[in-house]
Amino acid sequence: MAEKIFIFDTTLRDGEQSPGCSMNLEEKLEMARQLDRLGVDIMEGGFPIASQGDFEAVKAISAEIRRPVIAALARASELDIKRAWEALKGAERPRIHTFLATSDIHLKYKLRKTREEVLKQISASVGLAASLCPDVEFSPEDAGRTDRSYLIECCQAAVEAGATVLNLPDTVGYCLEDEYEQMFAEVRSRVPGTDRVMLSTHTHDDLGLAAANTLAGIRGGARQVECTINGIGERAGNAALEEIVMAIYLRRDALPVYTDIRTEELYPSSQLLTRLTGVAVQRNKAIVGRNAFAHEAGIHQDGVLKNAVTYEIITPQTVGMPSNHIVLGKHSGRHALAKRFEDLGYRLTKPEIERAYQLFCQLADRKKQVFDEDLLGIVNEGFDHIPETFGLKLFQSVSTSEGRSTATVELEKDGQVFHDSATAEGPCDAAFRAVDRITGAPGTIADFSVHTVGPGTDGVAEVSIRARFEGREFTGKSASHSVVEAAARAYLQAANKAAYELKRIAEKRAAAASARAEQSVHHLYPAGY
Repeated sequence: MAEKIFIFDTTLRDGEQSPGCSMNLEEKLEMARQLDRLGVDIMEGGFPIASQGDFEAVKAISAEIRRPVIAALARASELDIKRAWEALKGAERPRIHTFLATSDIHLKYKLRKTREEVLKQISASVGLAASLCPDVEFSPEDAGRTDRSYLIECCQAAVEAGATVLNLPDTVGYCLEDEYEQMFAEVRSRVPGTDRVMLSTHTHDDLGLAAANTLAGIRGGARQVECTINGIGERAGNAALEEIVMAIYLRRDALPVYTDIRTEELYPSSQLLTRLTGVAVQRNKAIVGRNAFAHEAGIHQDGVLKNAVTYEIITPQTVGMPSNHIVLGKHSGRHALAKRFEDLGYRLTKPEIERAYQLFCQLADRKKQVFDEDLLGIVNEGFDHIPETFGLKLFQSVSTSEGRSTATVELEKDGQVFHDSATAEGPCDAAFRAVDRITGAPGTIADFSVHTVGPGTDGVAEVSIRARFEGREFTGKSASHSVVEAAARAYLQAANKAAYELKRIAEKRAAAASARAEQSVHHLYPAGY
């Protein structure tokens, strides 16, 4: 009889640690809602001790998302574990996920502790977590490089202290498939009580083996797999949820297991994450890439036209990717546009539909036909959840044959319009400088990418930007028929995110300082003095 594999999604925690993939509270909530629709069993909302933002995200997700287990990460320390529980305690099904490094490399260079000290810390921290929360997961960090006999001792200590899940992370993507499978088999056979706990995989893609090792872990006895949408994560990324799910879905003949994932929500989940983070999926990405179901070679095209199964082992519809390209024109209405966005995986609000319809009409005036690719470019324009500190009213760009460019922008803030210009060596740089002159908060471009979506020379230019403001990175993404205008809008979007987040940080610091001052006054002048 087939056994269920529980999908533990860590997009909002481990995935968000990937450079350029950070999300604010509203974006995390939107992603959490989609993960709920996708059907994940466990959702890791964040690392509450790491920042106030992570704490608030876990707390908000716990309050709103009620079906799946909500997990929060904590180091093996009392402060971390209590902070995680404080964020989680409103969840319908909370889980504390605590971890401690166990490899000799980490013990010697990072922890500077002996094996005996680490064993005691595991027992104490898991015991504390179990006293607060009925569901506790323990991860021996860098399990893949941990001495096997010592790993068994660590796992046994965690089980005896009350762990309900044992997660064995290949933290640096070091293991080969047979090694990872064997590790699970040994833990199952040598750790007393593993019949009462769930074993879990957590793999990284440093050697391109994350998905393969996850499947190997399942063969070794794991029944929970940790993964992220689009495989985002630190360094080379985590195991990609969509790859694991579809491998299990397709190869039930070789793997007698199943998941409860709604596969038709895979592509919408991928597209939403791309929109929220501004980090594009590579075109040839398995399952959700734009080329995943494209066929260019003549022999392949001929085979697919005769019967799709010749070169397609899964259908686009299975993962929620529309295969029929409905063509829209300037006479198409809002309803048709909204329906097509829904087909493409975007559930837009009424204000977002209005904004998209304006952009659609502008494009339809220039093009006879608007394709799905054009819509994917449009949907990235201005749909973030950050209040606009500055709104773009006017943009003009002029370039000379000598290479100098001048950009003029008008920005609106609180009903007041600001006008300024800047000159630079390139049109995009000039636009950025003009924006900086008005906002008074100059940024530095950390990453800039542009590609055209839609067939023909009149397609939409989609620009993604990662900019650094006051030492922190923020992303922006926009689309326009003009590359320079799209770049200006994307940069302004990043600047607005920076203004919003930095203002929140300043307000919290001021509130904390005020609270400390008030405590000092109470200390000097006690009540009743």
